Amino acid sequence: MAIPKIISNLVERYRDNQDGYRRDYGETETRRELLDPFFRTLGWDIDNRQGHAEAYKDVVHEDSVKIGVSTKAPDYSFRVGGVRKFFLEAKRPAVKLKDDAEAAYQLRRYAWSAKLPLSVLSNFGEFAAYDTRIRPSQNDKASTARLMYFTFDDFEKHWDDIAAIFSKDAVYKGSFDKYAAGKGKKGTAEVDDAFLNEIDSWREALAKNIAHRNKDLSPAELNYSVQQTIDRVIFLRICEDRGIESYGRLRQLQNGEHTYARLKQLFQDANDRYNSGLFHFRNETGRSAPDGLTLSLKIDDKVLKDILRHLYYPESPYEFSVLPADILGQVYEQFLGKVIRLTAAGHAKVEDKPEVKKAGGVYYTPTYIVEHIVGNTVGRVLEGLDLDRAAKIRVLDPACGSGSFLIGAYQYLLDWHRNWYETNDPEKYARGRAPRVYRGRGNVWQLASAERKRILLNNIFGVDIDPQAVEVTKLSLLLKVLEEESAETIGRNREMFHERALPDLDINIKCGNSLIASDFYAAQLVPPDPEQSRTINPFDWADAFAPVKKDKGFHVVIGNPPYISALAMSKFQGEEVRDYWKSAYLTARGTYDIYVLFLEKALSLARKEGYVSFITPNKFLSAPYGEALRSFLLKKHCLESLIDFTRVPVFKDASVYPVISVIRPSQKFATEVNVFRGETDGTVSSRKQRVKTADLKRFPEDIWGTMLGSGTELCARIYAQCSILEDIAVVQATSTAAEADEYSKYVSESRRSAKSLKLVNTGTIDRYVSLWGIEDLTNKGQHYKRPVLDIRRVKPDRATLYQTKKIIFAKIAKVIECFLDNEGEYASLNTNCVFAPKEGFTLPFLIGVLNSRLMTFVYVNVFAALKMSGGYSQFQAPQLRLLPIAKPTPDQGRAIERLATQLAQLHTDFHAARTPHEQESVRRRIGSAEQQIDGQVNALYGLTEKDVKQILADET
Repeated sequence: MAIPKIISNLVERYRDNQDGYRRDYGETETRRELLDPFFRTLGWDIDNRQGHAEAYKDVVHEDSVKIGVSTKAPDYSFRVGGVRKFFLEAKRPAVKLKDDAEAAYQLRRYAWSAKLPLSVLSNFGEFAAYDTRIRPSQNDKASTARLMYFTFDDFEKHWDDIAAIFSKDAVYKGSFDKYAAGKGKKGTAEVDDAFLNEIDSWREALAKNIAHRNKDLSPAELNYSVQQTIDRVIFLRICEDRGIESYGRLRQLQNGEHTYARLKQLFQDANDRYNSGLFHFRNETGRSAPDGLTLSLKIDDKVLKDILRHLYYPESPYEFSVLPADILGQVYEQFLGKVIRLTAAGHAKVEDKPEVKKAGGVYYTPTYIVEHIVGNTVGRVLEGLDLDRAAKIRVLDPACGSGSFLIGAYQYLLDWHRNWYETNDPEKYARGRAPRVYRGRGNVWQLASAERKRILLNNIFGVDIDPQAVEVTKLSLLLKVLEEESAETIGRNREMFHERALPDLDINIKCGNSLIASDFYAAQLVPPDPEQSRTINPFDWADAFAPVKKDKGFHVVIGNPPYISALAMSKFQGEEVRDYWKSAYLTARGTYDIYVLFLEKALSLARKEGYVSFITPNKFLSAPYGEALRSFLLKKHCLESLIDFTRVPVFKDASVYPVISVIRPSQKFATEVNVFRGETDGTVSSRKQRVKTADLKRFPEDIWGTMLGSGTELCARIYAQCSILEDIAVVQATSTAAEADEYSKYVSESRRSAKSLKLVNTGTIDRYVSLWGIEDLTNKGQHYKRPVLDIRRVKPDRATLYQTKKIIFAKIAKVIECFLDNEGEYASLNTNCVFAPKEGFTLPFLIGVLNSRLMTFVYVNVFAALKMSGGYSQFQAPQLRLLPIAKPTPDQGRAIERLATQLAQLHTDFHAARTPHEQESVRRRIGSAEQQIDGQVNALYGLTEKDVKQILADET
């Protein structure tokens, strides 16, 4: 496309007057007269002429807030839907950007700290775009990480290149993200990983020094002391970059001795200023007990100075004024996965928490998931409310971790209140001694400090078993309260209203075990030891939140509960815990994960007209342990909708396939459940699948996995006319995991004898035939061509099973793969088998049905929640038992038996064929026979032409 006329005119004017621009133009003139029209031409609503609310403006112009000697906030923040996409840092024309390393470093610090992939540095005369995922260093050249550099003379030639990436249309259509992704991430060190490494090193250094210098501390006291010290330093440092605290106060502590004594004075000053539990050192009426520990600690100067040294420009790459709240949350979520332990010699050691290690790590909930859940719960509760009714809304996260859901809910409530005031005579609420709103930066209405605190204390509640998590949640919320504050507003409120800047959150955010009450100890004959009490940490909801109980519960319960099995959890907390859960929870059945219990607890805490919404693994929809929960929901509550993120890698490096459930407590189950699909870009498709509740009730064990597929109605119709496989034959695992491990010792490479059987496993099982002797079998790292198992070494009942006529299944595959062991000549480990069919059914008939397209379609849909990555499924006995089997007429049975026998022979012939021509000939015959058997099976199950098309479409 040709360069727009307005840009060519600007270029011509700049060319004619460039000496004057470089001599006389300041940054403000450059922005208004050159850069504003430049980016307005790229489609950005620079002046908010569309009148969007502050939270959704295209472009935020940052005030020039002095942070250090020469640094300030980024000049422009370009956004989509309120989400930052890139920064533009403006400079006056006299600055030579091509070689100005300081200007480049400044921009890159902003954008790297904000976790943005690209950002722009420009004075109109020069335009430079940077990859801002690469960690900045003060020694970098101006060219480091620079992806694009043009002068104004290049604009005509390269306008398309600029517009294709940085125009509003390009960002909306994904070209910006695609360009960033295409540049890769070579050499990158994202801000959350870098900051986590930073505070991890602080924790280790502080832990070792505090333990060494304060010998009488318990592990709990040591963890508390280290956590509080780090939190307080981070809080004050962020306040400095936001202009709330005097810049450089912490840095000054590097000079001189007695660093901790001077740091404690800053903490005590903060107590007078902020009133938060983060700084609470003296008894005050109506507040919890103060911190009587940390001010008495001894900490060496060197440890503290090493921490403080790396918090400031230019040594520090972090720009705390733009560090997003969710990035801080991600860092702390990982931080909370470790704990400080004391060795027998009294030395401090930082280790992974055992429950975290068992769960495979800590996984932070992405912001887009939080926004989906908050919007579908808090947003809906607030619909149609006035200010007084909104004040009564109570939002809870019962496993709050680093506070991501509570921050999201609080932000939603702040935006809602601000919008309400804007549309309901804001001038009225800006008057008086205690105004609720005021005109802030850019003449935009903002919520007053007291109003932000009131909303937080009225509406936001959280619980976590980990005391460190509780402190992090408080820290995150307190920083959110201060986002609109400055040193001037805090000082004015303190002077006029004798009001400190922050609320005390001890009443709202509490430490305790959401799943265990104090009645846990009622059945114990001896008092618990202190360590068990700390580990279990019982929590009584009615006592902790008495006003909420009086108000009949929470309006919204949201979160991301722990994904860990009850069995694993009981190893850390004691076997009595599982006994307690079994008696206290209806859903504590089978080999359940504790997120199931969190769902039940949440529903008991929520008001009847409220909402419960968690992100959890999808397994509860299909897994046997989810049957109790599914039954519980059907009988007592209303599953209103599901958002299926099964195909989306929500959690980095985690093999978890999640869904978001939105449930209405204590309400009749809806006639339909709305199912939405999560997209890979984090959005949710507007298209929805309506799943009829009546169809769900047709499945055995209340299985709901079909909601994640497209076959609910068809599969429900099939089940309505069939028996299940376990009612017509025996379905059994061929070994336990322990047996498979033991029997592996008795596998050898030899000819079959009366004392041994051929051995197969998943890799040597195909449809209709075994691949024994054709494909190598791998077992315990050993490879075998013709493996056999000595059955004298296995249990008698296993030996009997292996010598039985049976169907043997591959355990992991994309489609059902099974063959008929007609002579009882095969043993198998870690697989499943079917034998002893009842009258009217035969194994040759069953092998034909089970290997059909229809049966794979049913299995994949019904057990969609158990699907693995890459399109694979696990074919295990509990699920195979529930497959629907239609009873054939004698003619139907014989026809399917004949075709199944024919296919077994054809597959054998295919593997025996020696030339490509022979193989191709057999392959064509296999295809013809499979079409015939699929036709017979489809007729047996009464499928229509439309049904068959659906099955074929599902395969693609």
